[in-house]
Order: sequence, then C-alpha cells, then structure tokens
Amino acid sequence: MRIFIGADHRGFALKESIKQFLVSLTHDVVDCGNDRLDPNDDFPDFSFAVADGVAQASGSRGIVVCGSGAGVVIASNKVAGIRAALAYSPEEITRNRQHDDINVLSLAADWTDEAKAKAIVTAFLTTAFLGEEKYARRLKKIQAREK
Repeated sequence: MRIFIGADHRGFALKESIKQFLVSLTHDVVDCGNDRLDPNDDFPDFSFAVADGVAQASGSRGIVVCGSGAGVVIASNKVAGIRAALAYSPEEITRNRQHDDINVLSLAADWTDEAKAKAIVTAFLTTAFLGEEKYARRLKKIQAREK
C-alpha cells in the first residue's frame, strides 16, 4: 500500500519511527516532510502534502503527526476527499475505518508512545470500511458538500 506520511517538529521523531516500521512491512512510503528536525516548521505544510498525495493516489492512506494531533487533522480535512481522524487507541481508529472510511490518520506525539503508535497504525492499515448502506450514505453527503 502507498502511504504518505508527514510531521512537524513535535511529531518528527515519532514519524521517523513509524516510517521505519512501515518500510519493514514493505509498504511504499512517501515521506512528505519534514526531512529534518526544524523547530520553526509549520504543520499545515506537511498536512497538506500528505492529504494532497492521498487525494490524488487512489487506494493510498496518509499519516500525519504533530504534538497534539489536532492541528494536522484540521489541516488535512481541508483537502477535498480526505477523511482524517485523530486516534489514541487501536479500537478508536478501527471504528473510524469501519464507519467513516478514514483515509488519513492523525497521531499526537505528545501522548502516543512508539508501541501504541505502531498498534494504531496497524489497525488503521488492516481495518476495512464496512460499506453498509448507512455509512455509505453518510459519506456521500460529505462528498456532495465538498463539491
């Protein structure tokens, strides 16, 4: 699976760890930055790059990381076709994938250690959208609004 990943300075270390984990699982990982620890960088730059990549590459997913997870999820959701959610547990992202077909995962580096991040990412990548009529209907309403 092609996975776009990006983080600001507060999420940089966790992004690098997740990136290595994804590569070890043979995913096609596209690092959208930052490529170095820069305390003056801005999370929207990396969030938009990840979200644009996901929006343009059918079947891909994205992962964005900042300190709180909130900023990157807000920015990602500004891109048409993106359904981003912040998750603190594998159970939470599993439900979000099943019901809302989330295609971008946001992580809070300040409150998510490496082991938990790997568990959340694994759930994000292995959980399928249920596709039941009520969930599909709701997503169609969101897509109509984006147009």
